[in-house]
Amino acid sequence: MAKNVADLLVENLVNAGVKRLYAVTGDSLNPINDAVRRDGRLEWIHVRHEEAGAYAASMDAELDGIGCCMGSSGPGHIHLINGLYDANRSGNPVIAIATTINSDRMGMDNFQETNVVKLFDDCSKYCVMANTPQQAAQAFQAAIQHAIQERGVAVVGLPGDVSQAAVEEISTSHKNYYTNSRLIPGKEEMEQLSEVINSNKKVMLFCGYGCKDAQEEAMLLSEKLDAPMGFSFRGKIFFDKTSNPYAVGLNGLLGNRSGFKAMHEADLVILLGTDFPYTDFLPEKNTIIQIDHKPERIGRRAKVDYGYAGDIKDTVQALLPLLDKKSDDEFLKEMRKLHAEQEEKYASYVDEKSKEKMIHPEFVASVIDEVAADDAIFTVDTGMSAVWAARYIKGKRNRYLTGSFNHGSMANAMPMAIGAGLSRPDRQIIALCGDGGISMLLGDLMTISQYNIPAKIIIFNNRTLGMVKLEMQVAGYPQWQTDMKNPDFAKVAEAMDIKAWSVTECQDLKGALREALAHDGPALVNVFTDPDALAMPPKVDFDQIKGFATSMGKLMLNGHTGDVIDIAKSNIKYLKELF
Repeated sequence: MAKNVADLLVENLVNAGVKRLYAVTGDSLNPINDAVRRDGRLEWIHVRHEEAGAYAASMDAELDGIGCCMGSSGPGHIHLINGLYDANRSGNPVIAIATTINSDRMGMDNFQETNVVKLFDDCSKYCVMANTPQQAAQAFQAAIQHAIQERGVAVVGLPGDVSQAAVEEISTSHKNYYTNSRLIPGKEEMEQLSEVINSNKKVMLFCGYGCKDAQEEAMLLSEKLDAPMGFSFRGKIFFDKTSNPYAVGLNGLLGNRSGFKAMHEADLVILLGTDFPYTDFLPEKNTIIQIDHKPERIGRRAKVDYGYAGDIKDTVQALLPLLDKKSDDEFLKEMRKLHAEQEEKYASYVDEKSKEKMIHPEFVASVIDEVAADDAIFTVDTGMSAVWAARYIKGKRNRYLTGSFNHGSMANAMPMAIGAGLSRPDRQIIALCGDGGISMLLGDLMTISQYNIPAKIIIFNNRTLGMVKLEMQVAGYPQWQTDMKNPDFAKVAEAMDIKAWSVTECQDLKGALREALAHDGPALVNVFTDPDALAMPPKVDFDQIKGFATSMGKLMLNGHTGDVIDIAKSNIKYLKELF
């Protein structure tokens, strides 16, 4: 049988390191389905919804360097877009193949016709419609190179008739080139950088995901400067460890007071590999240095005084010999003391609430942290479950934590666990899901079941859109249309041949979680948590307090005094700290 364009695509994907692809097959995607079957080197994962496939492919890319998902004509590939937005903003190299109607039918408003380039242009680094076999051959190689080099999504639109067409020889390369180039600032810039650091007394590091491969270097920098170390949510799992003598916690909406205060009281803040988006939490009066391998990020969030383009590992390695060892550790001691006090408050709150019948989500997160493996991989939904993960899930020997931290989408944790479970079947995969998030892509629990993916799904079932509810309260609105009527998630999972537990009391939680984590195969734990539990950011301004009080007053005036009392009871510890 002569080689066709679909066969060439499979060869390119295999050569690039792709191990599996996620798709729902049909119509224009069938030629690729057949090519994958005949070749035998790629695993085809039949997801129930293409959005889940895009998230799973993004997780493949995050853990293994590249991922692949596909969608068939029209609605099939449109479903990919949300997951691809997330992958692109997270810097995950994903190849997306958007198959479409035959080329001779385009431009006539035909059934399932879309404009692929217009659709995907905003969520990709590279997007092209391959209208001929020659163009397809070149596009496959170019897409892979763009995804890897620019760290993001590359989309190739592929008509069904082009997929089936015979391959035609082209003069360009079919190889994929990977380079590990060294990137550091120039000599004069390094001298300036070291001089600025040496001339400031109180230095604070704020580390992001860009420090993933520079953990040792970041620790050595904190040690040499006696610098408190804060971190973004995406960077926390690498540094938020009890063994880290410099850690002072997160800043931002999910942060704590020690992380916020250290950043604002330092003479000099060094932003290392972070594109921290919460400008309101960043300082304005001290000196700020930012180092990032993408220079276009420098200065777009904070008032940066000195910006340097460089790989964090390479740059810090070159910087360390140029720095003077600081001898005054008073600032570090002060911030560490504040951090320890904050951690004690979190722990005491958990201990207090564990004695009550109503399960508080903080208690759930703390128990998960206790019983999970030291090298567990956590995926976290956007919303209140992310808050509890930020505060209670700690980095241990080799833990990893991820979520939709840049795009901020709901429903990401479970499909990300699909990719993580297939990429790392030897590790504990734990998805921390909100009930709102899991409901959106509930059908893909069946994908987990069908492929026996060893993911453990933990549902924080508070029967409400918790983060939206809090947003409404601090803005002065009474919460409305945030309540949810959920199915029995444990019974749904059991119907899908997934082992499941439901937990309604604190005393049963640890046992259920341990059994689920020990289970050989997929498992789900449905935990009924307090719907009135709140989470306060490290900086609460007067307008937020006023808004919260206003929303409580509106509830009382509208006959919901009981709800106000329940909210106060559930959060008395946090409310005491505000007033």
